[in-house]
Amino acid sequence: MEVTAHDILLIGGGGAGLRAAIAIAEANPRLDIAMVSKVYPMRSHTVSAEGGAAAVIAPNDSLDEHAYDTISGSDWLADQDAVEIFVNTVTQEMLRLEHWGCPWSRQPDGQIAVRPFGGMKKERTWFAADKTGFHMLHSLFQTSLKYGEIKRYDETFATKLLVDDGAVQGVVAIELSSGKIRAITAKAVILCTGGCGRVFPFTTNANICTGDGMALAYWAGAPLKDMEMMQYHPTGLPQTGILITEGSRGEGGWLVNKDGYRYLQDYDLGKPTPTPVLRSMELGPRDRLSQAFVQEMEKGRTLKGPYGDYVHLDLRHLGEKKIDEKLPMVRELCLNYSNIDPVHQMIPVRPVVHYMMGGVSTNVNGETPLKGLYAAGETACVSMNGANRLGSNSLGELLVFGARAGAHAAQYVTGAPEPSARLLAQAADEEKRINREYLNRTSGGERVAVIREEMQHAMESAAGIYRTRKTLEEGAVKLAELKQRFMAVALDDHSRTFNTQLTSVLELAGMLEIAETIVHSAIAREESRGAHQRIDFPKRDDQKFLAHSLAYGNAQGVPRIEFAPVTITRWPPGERVYGR
Repeated sequence: MEVTAHDILLIGGGGAGLRAAIAIAEANPRLDIAMVSKVYPMRSHTVSAEGGAAAVIAPNDSLDEHAYDTISGSDWLADQDAVEIFVNTVTQEMLRLEHWGCPWSRQPDGQIAVRPFGGMKKERTWFAADKTGFHMLHSLFQTSLKYGEIKRYDETFATKLLVDDGAVQGVVAIELSSGKIRAITAKAVILCTGGCGRVFPFTTNANICTGDGMALAYWAGAPLKDMEMMQYHPTGLPQTGILITEGSRGEGGWLVNKDGYRYLQDYDLGKPTPTPVLRSMELGPRDRLSQAFVQEMEKGRTLKGPYGDYVHLDLRHLGEKKIDEKLPMVRELCLNYSNIDPVHQMIPVRPVVHYMMGGVSTNVNGETPLKGLYAAGETACVSMNGANRLGSNSLGELLVFGARAGAHAAQYVTGAPEPSARLLAQAADEEKRINREYLNRTSGGERVAVIREEMQHAMESAAGIYRTRKTLEEGAVKLAELKQRFMAVALDDHSRTFNTQLTSVLELAGMLEIAETIVHSAIAREESRGAHQRIDFPKRDDQKFLAHSLAYGNAQGVPRIEFAPVTITRWPPGERVYGR
């Protein structure tokens, strides 16, 4: 087995990982930095973000307003110290990114252009047309190339964290091109592997978003926080799950039912007045809009299609010039994947799993409860998103907390011990396990694709937009069955070179664990808050559940759920409002 050693190892090459790597290199150029990514960094899922990134820049806006919108939008589950750090830092991060080459869209007078976004009372979402993630990731990646000390292991899949005496000191990883298994040691490891939307069948997430970092941390003993808080985005293309950005509604798009009626005016979207303003009702919080769709469907007011019920997103009144200027990617996606031109036709849309508010539990410096282990981006839960992330906060979050995790890790390793030689025995055991359970196994009746599909449909039935104890417990039983069946999974491909079947089975092992934490956390939270809607407990309960759920692995094979208090600084819990 090949063994390499570095000071700090990053797992994941997207926005959070690249920002952390740059922060480490800037903090201490003498540190040996390495990055493991299962795809080439420019193929990371950050590249698909469309709408924009929120930061206070307009003279009529304020940091307190951004903080309040985020906290209220989170249904008061966000840690307010994390939110305050975020809003006070994100504008500086956005300007820094511009200096690194990100081409933010401009107003005619040259000022930064901002657009409205869901749940934001002020226009504060910066954008680069509707290809914001693409341009951000390009800027970060190109900037990272200036630092020759960043060693990259591209197309390499991490399978296990190496832990000695309670401290994380490296990983075991498979080089996908050759199948070579290597041990990579480090004094600190930062997880930046993105979300886990692929545990559901219909998602905006790319195939790579399988919760790998969450599973690595969970297996190593770190808790996963608020895993029941899975966000649905109200506008995905029915046949693919491809996201139609919230920016399309920010530019003035309408959601209409089968009768052409703007149905959101009939629902409580969290506004302080009973009658929503027609101009802005499509910019309600994502959880409320997704819930309104389900209620329209139950009333028989949605359209029927080969991929289920849907409504229409109408952009036609915006005109071709504005669509081509502000929403060119929306037009491109609709033409390529639905054969629809939004200049002349309405877009069929339905809610789709989009973002995990939960993740590896961290503090504001990215530290997990395991010494030497950090996390940032969607794989982490700091928590600034609580029960419902406001659109356009996540791109700024990965910059702010990616930088903080990197800078803190750089400080930590200056006094950290060298990785133990005992780690090599763990790495050798992991290599034997992969060979024994997958590559050398010649019999077994279960197929990866079958178990994965059954898991996804079980999650949609159990833990969708609306939940009950009955559906959740049925889901828990099904997941336990699937974990048992997974033990008999067999591969057809036993080769070493680009064995995508092996990658799929390793991903599925983690997805089954992640799915269990979602379901068991949802069973334990007997209230409705943000993205977590329990039909049997329809009210928010601040007396019992103004708290973060923490899922721990245990010997019984199912998560142990505990609760920890939410950090309140200046904003006591109140009614959710937006747009006032």
